[in-house]
Amino acid sequence: MPAEVAQAKPISKREWALVGLLVLSVLINYVDRSNLAMAAPLLQPQLHINAAQMGALLSAFSWTYALLQLFGVSGYLADRYPVGWVFVGGYLLWTLATLATGMLSTFGAIFAARLLLGAGESIAYPCYSRVFAELPQHHRGRANAFIDAGTKLGPSAGALLGGILMVHYGWRALFFALGAGGLLWVLPWLLVMPRKRAKSESVAAPASANLELLTLTSAWGTFLGHFCGNYFFYFLMAWLPTYLVDEAKLSVLMMSRLASGAFFLIAISTVSAGWISDALIARGYSATRVRKTIVACGLVTASLVGLIFVVPAGSTLSYAALLLACAGFGGYASNHWAISQTLAGPSMAGRWTGMQNGIANLSGIVGPWLAGAIIQRSGSLRLAFLITGIVTLAGAACWALLVKRVEPVQWSFAPAKVLDGGSSE
Repeated sequence: MPAEVAQAKPISKREWALVGLLVLSVLINYVDRSNLAMAAPLLQPQLHINAAQMGALLSAFSWTYALLQLFGVSGYLADRYPVGWVFVGGYLLWTLATLATGMLSTFGAIFAARLLLGAGESIAYPCYSRVFAELPQHHRGRANAFIDAGTKLGPSAGALLGGILMVHYGWRALFFALGAGGLLWVLPWLLVMPRKRAKSESVAAPASANLELLTLTSAWGTFLGHFCGNYFFYFLMAWLPTYLVDEAKLSVLMMSRLASGAFFLIAISTVSAGWISDALIARGYSATRVRKTIVACGLVTASLVGLIFVVPAGSTLSYAALLLACAGFGGYASNHWAISQTLAGPSMAGRWTGMQNGIANLSGIVGPWLAGAIIQRSGSLRLAFLITGIVTLAGAACWALLVKRVEPVQWSFAPAKVLDGGSSE
């Protein structure tokens, strides 16, 4: 039995407090990035924004969100400075951008606010991974599953509560409530956040580490696999409300309930898969076999969303395909970050996950824009569902074939004692 399993210790109360606040923050994070899609059915006609322009607005967030991570800015900040303070700065920026959106009335102004939202949220995942890289292997699946559950509960809660708010008070009230309410999170975080640099940060990763990272086959497996998985999720966040209202002919209130249920199903699935994976690893099963199997099989199941292309909109089969795909995606999402954090180790967790999330979130530019172009040209989103299914299936292949053993990389600049143990790729 591996030494780490034999010496397994429970998560401390302080670690649970940190994880709990980070989960709440990511829930707020994903409510804020999905709120524009929820508001779209009311916002578009009021502000005279067409489908192509709406696609551009829905992708605006991802320009700054992806590029700041892709070029290493967010990862550098998370690795170089006390992670608690870095997170506070980004959180305040994105929350204030959400609040400001409720005051805006032009395409250009909303586009600018979405760029600021993306810049603020770009530090989130590098900071999450920086904290979680300090946790033992047998706790990472649950910690990441809770974080991922927050990413799905965010759109779920946003869809349900947002629908009620918009029906009674209009779309602007959604942004005012989210922005003002989100600021309350900062107070408890200031009480428990990490204020000092972690011990593992004493070995600073040099600039050349980014080049070393890019030579690893496993790194590209995580980059491309995550891009494909994100394509699925961003497409649903951006266009599922519009599909349900315009093509399935649901009311705004019914749309909000179904969309909420779909994202809630992902959250349930991801928490369940996270607990199962950690339990198996704690019993001595290989992290490589457990995490890669769950990730790849989850994306294969999620690719069934493409069946919506061939079934009537609003039919029982279309809803069944949607919900089954969401359950599969939840399984994938529970473990993919744990793979990257293990491979990177504490000294490179921020850089690796920052670059990975940067590449992955280019899908947030491509997916919403392409779907907007498709609906502008054809009047339907069905082809966009097919494309999403194909991309998701390709993601399963990337995780299964390109990612090698899930063990810490032996970086050339870092002594072995900094790592979790194990060998390089």
